[in-house]
Amino acid sequence: MDFLDILFPVSGVKTNILLPPLVAMVISFFTSMGGISGAFLLLPFQMSVLNYTAPSVSGTNHVFNIFAIPSGVYRYIKEGRMAWPLTWVIIAGTLPGVFFGFHVRVLYLPDPKVFKFFVGCVLLYIGVRLLKELIRKGKTKPSAARALEEKFKNHQCSRLTAGIPSHAVVKTSHVSLKRVEYEFWGETFSFNPVIMFILSFIVGIIGGAYGIGGGAIIAPFCISFLHLPAYTIAGATLMGTFMTSIAGALFYSIPLIVDNTSSMPDWPLGILFGVGGFAGMYIGARLQKFVPQQFIKIILGLIIVSLSIRYILQFFM
Repeated sequence: MDFLDILFPVSGVKTNILLPPLVAMVISFFTSMGGISGAFLLLPFQMSVLNYTAPSVSGTNHVFNIFAIPSGVYRYIKEGRMAWPLTWVIIAGTLPGVFFGFHVRVLYLPDPKVFKFFVGCVLLYIGVRLLKELIRKGKTKPSAARALEEKFKNHQCSRLTAGIPSHAVVKTSHVSLKRVEYEFWGETFSFNPVIMFILSFIVGIIGGAYGIGGGAIIAPFCISFLHLPAYTIAGATLMGTFMTSIAGALFYSIPLIVDNTSSMPDWPLGILFGVGGFAGMYIGARLQKFVPQQFIKIILGLIIVSLSIRYILQFFM
């Protein structure tokens, strides 16, 4: 099917025009359930399969996020599962961090081998956090998180439609500099906005360099450390990723050449990935309420750890 092959001049990538959207759709379908756009898996695909290793690959990932995420966010807003206070804190922290991350990627990590090692370390952290939560399944959890899991199981058994009921929506009950509290399906969850802001800033730096927007790190943190349910943080982390990706794409679009390599994103390729991601995220967000959190964690954890090990080992070969 050579007639479907297309060359993208900016990145130098030549591939079947159907491959990028198909890969993005499959990846985004699963990752959007956990509040992650899928860009953290799309980047390894571009580097290993498409051989796109220039610094501009990070900017291209941001372009993917811009065009793919809105469909998922729309579904979470429509179903009332957007924790808006969490969303605004994530955006406030990650936006300035992206600026620093851009300079780290372009000025200090232009070597593909070094960058792959950096990518591997980031992925390993994400994967370990997710799998650790599964290993600790038998240990004591906060009562709200434990009660929510039981409700999901009972609802799954009592109704053919299963999943989260339509009346289960996020309702903010308290907002202050020390604590933000919200209710979901009769249970109360809370987090410290100052700590979340600091984390978001650090994640913004990493996400800006990696081209992921930061949701891939914040989402596992919210689930594993703060014990917030994936059903309520997915929309917030996706919205945060969307906003920071707009900033990231603009930063990478600034004419800047380091070591004879441009940082300009490949917008046509990023948009093509985004088309597939748009479909995958909509379907994933639509079906998330029918999927147990444990399944989401297992899928993401196994994929992330396997990729991280591969990229870390290649640095020493």
